[in-house]
Amino acid sequence: MPRKKHEWYIDSKLHVVARGNHRNDIFKDETDYELYLNYIKEAMEYYENKYYIIAYVLMTNHVHLIIKTKDLDISNFIKRVHSRYAWNFNKKYKYIGHLFQDRYRSELIEDDKYMLEASRYLHLNPVKANMVEKPEDYRWSSYSMYIGEKKEKLIITKEVLSYFQKGNERELYKRFVESAIKTKIAL
Repeated sequence: MPRKKHEWYIDSKLHVVARGNHRNDIFKDETDYELYLNYIKEAMEYYENKYYIIAYVLMTNHVHLIIKTKDLDISNFIKRVHSRYAWNFNKKYKYIGHLFQDRYRSELIEDDKYMLEASRYLHLNPVKANMVEKPEDYRWSSYSMYIGEKKEKLIITKEVLSYFQKGNERELYKRFVESAIKTKIAL
């Protein structure tokens, strides 16, 4: 039976999730995380910025990305990143077999509420997994760029921050995300 084709359209935004095969770790040390992010950057350049990363979190055994595509399906982008990363990982760790479980999953983000909830969910993933107490303490997430603690690299925060009052958007986004820790909304 053929696979169901991923839905997308011009200027679509998608929440992408890719897991390690058998939920195994896909990142074992800092250089692995850095390499994955470098492959994202390289793929963006290769496809001449036809894709934008809105938010990301790299967990030990899976990744979440929010991607905006201009006029190309994301499958080639993800394939390029994952095949290059898997080849490198397999060589480095003498791993045999599939690194990623099946194909990535993606879901269209078709409204503002889902965009906000998806970005909050991504950024709270390390808190939910008890890896850190505060989302800004997790290094492999775009959250610290959203709240202005790190310079924006690789991502474009304006898609999400535009929902908040101009001039105070970073602080308001931080409150929005961290309010879920107290109330356990997204956890």
